[in-house]
Amino acid sequence: MDAIQQHLLDTYRAARLGEPAPPPPGRHDRRTLRDVYRHWLTHPPVRDQRARRSGTEP
Repeated sequence: MDAIQQHLLDTYRAARLGEPAPPPPGRHDRRTLRDVYRHWLTHPPVRDQRARRSGTEP
């Protein structure tokens, strides 16, 4: 099932239950990617120094 089919199914279920319809797929993609990028800039990945050593166990 692709995103459009899932959205149609969720919209149908929401209408049957009297709930508000979900947002269409892809509506918040830019904001989500921007938030992930900002998080990555402020919290860079930490390299595990033990994994970089060759042949030695702690």
